[in-house]
Amino acid sequence: MIQITQKLSLQPIKDVDSIGLYNLMNIIYPKAYSHFWKDNGRWYVDKQYSKENIEKELLEEKSDYYFVVFNNERIGNFRVLWNYNLLGLENKKSVKLHRIYLHSKSHGNGIGKTLVTWLENLAYQKGYELIWLDAMDEQPQAYQFYCKLGYQYFSHEFLNFDLLYDKVRKISQLYKELKKKDI
Repeated sequence: MIQITQKLSLQPIKDVDSIGLYNLMNIIYPKAYSHFWKDNGRWYVDKQYSKENIEKELLEEKSDYYFVVFNNERIGNFRVLWNYNLLGLENKKSVKLHRIYLHSKSHGNGIGKTLVTWLENLAYQKGYELIWLDAMDEQPQAYQFYCKLGYQYFSHEFLNFDLLYDKVRKISQLYKELKKKDI
């Protein structure tokens, strides 16, 4: 367990946690993204949070996968990919914030900002120069959240999932250079 604040911690996800993670994401993901999908996001949750995919992701080197725990309750997940370069900025030692999903009941407590700041500090201490992530353009509150934290647009792509509505396929890569004055 990594204690971030008195009320907030990160609990490493293990193989035995796959059902618990799947069940949690069945609550969290549809509330935020069901309107993106022709099947309300069922395919995405079933694919990304299947036991097989979780086991595969847990075996990936240079990655960390956590439950977000707030007031002793699991309220989300947080995944980091270390040494994962952003195409076009390969000259920078980079880390990717791969996933951060938080239950809507926890919104407004500064949890997202605290976690992102914690990761930026840790990455800087480990000698990383850049942190980046993907943000769905059709989720403006998330996109704006990262911009307020100093992230900038770098590039975008269009997701090619059959069940995803065409108007929401654009996903942007945002990045932030890690400098001592920012941390």
